[in-house]
Amino acid sequence: MLTYLESYFSLSSDQIRSWFEYDPSNPLLFSTSLFLGFFLIFYLVYILTKKYAHFRTVYVFLFSIFFYYKAGGVYFILLILSALINYILSEVMDLSPKKSIRKSILTITVVLNLLVLAYYKYTNFFIDNLNDLFHGNFQLQHIILPVGISFFTFQAISYSIDLYRRELKPAKNVLDFAFYLSFFPQLVAGPIVRAKEFLPQMYQEISLSKKEAGLALFLIITGLIKKSVISDYISLNFVDRIFDSPLSYTPFETLMAAYGYTLQIYCDFSGYSDMAIGIALLMGFKLPENFRTPYKSLSVTEFWRRWHITLSRWLRDYLYIPLGGNRKGKFRTYINLFLTMLIGGLWHGAAWKYIAWGALHGGALAVERLFRQFVKLPEKNILVNLFCGLLTFHFVAFCWIFFRAADFGVARTVIENITRLEYNPEAWLTVIQAYRNVFILIFAGFILHFTPKRLSDMVEMCFLKLPYIGRAIIVGGVFWLVYATASSSTQPFIYFQF
Repeated sequence: MLTYLESYFSLSSDQIRSWFEYDPSNPLLFSTSLFLGFFLIFYLVYILTKKYAHFRTVYVFLFSIFFYYKAGGVYFILLILSALINYILSEVMDLSPKKSIRKSILTITVVLNLLVLAYYKYTNFFIDNLNDLFHGNFQLQHIILPVGISFFTFQAISYSIDLYRRELKPAKNVLDFAFYLSFFPQLVAGPIVRAKEFLPQMYQEISLSKKEAGLALFLIITGLIKKSVISDYISLNFVDRIFDSPLSYTPFETLMAAYGYTLQIYCDFSGYSDMAIGIALLMGFKLPENFRTPYKSLSVTEFWRRWHITLSRWLRDYLYIPLGGNRKGKFRTYINLFLTMLIGGLWHGAAWKYIAWGALHGGALAVERLFRQFVKLPEKNILVNLFCGLLTFHFVAFCWIFFRAADFGVARTVIENITRLEYNPEAWLTVIQAYRNVFILIFAGFILHFTPKRLSDMVEMCFLKLPYIGRAIIVGGVFWLVYATASSSTQPFIYFQF
């Protein structure tokens, strides 16, 4: 086979082998031509065999495992073990007649999942802080964080809890559960899908209307533009340079880098979500919305209803409400909001800067809840809405500095540099001219983001109404644009590290 491919396509055996081997420096991403090639072959077989449900399950599961191997290496074994152990424990729990036994098995399942997550994600963080606290000399462990472990661990936990609450019918067999846990479009960076939303779709016949196919293509190309054209470009050519050495740049450049990162992380993560939702839709599966133009929010509370929506739902249903939610008085509500976001921050990464980021958001949610008890703002006042929108946007952008900076020291330097900003339009213009393309993309990105929904819906509708040839030309144009603006080095999605 290799010999045939080598001779027919003039390819070297090393190149062909590299398509199927894991390369840590070049993980498989939705935005690469290699994934596009794999997916086209996969999808052709998928559509031709769509009537054979059992084959489809095995086929998609195997492709998902291969996708995970290409994205994260040998840790696909951990994913298989997670599916196997969680399924067995959940089955035993579901079949147990006594509530006390079911509760004990649920506790074991949740603790086991969290211990695995804690080992891979927080061991060195714990050792490092222990050394600092007691002047110890414990050696850090060589632990590589499996890509997407937080996402599939959260999905496994939600499956067990929903099953315990009798809100869900169990998967029919371990393969179905493994299919759910490893479904490749959302495997490594979400959206976090609930089993009660996903499993019923597995047991239905695959259907894909012309409108859904058009919408899927629209989501994929908009995701590609967000990730490869906007996010990667401003990251490589502006934001990364300044956050790597903030003292080498002017306060205006540093301020623009903070705005740039605010757009970059949105385009990176929502671009991935758009592509994941689009690819799943092409396969006949509907994944939940994960972003809803979050920077249009008029409060931090609204921001979390628009940003990483599936994580917010997860934290609300499996952490905030079990903590007591708003059922135990106002003071406990504030505490629960703060704790939920604090833990949400820790979930994003094993570093104090993520905890600080979560604490800032948790504190803001609590303060907003307290403020609204005493002050009722007019809902349709343009000036009030403008003030609230600007305040929310700049609070979120300020918090992103901690999220992006390498550590607290860099974050402090970035903030201090920004506070030295002086009114100097000529100097600002010089910077803008030096980074003309970057500023054009940042400006265009924010304009697109703040475009009224009815206009963006009109663009989507125009695309859906185009004849096939028109859609093909646009899709081809987008791929050309992505190819033309692509950098020489692959830029992994930011949320892969979580």
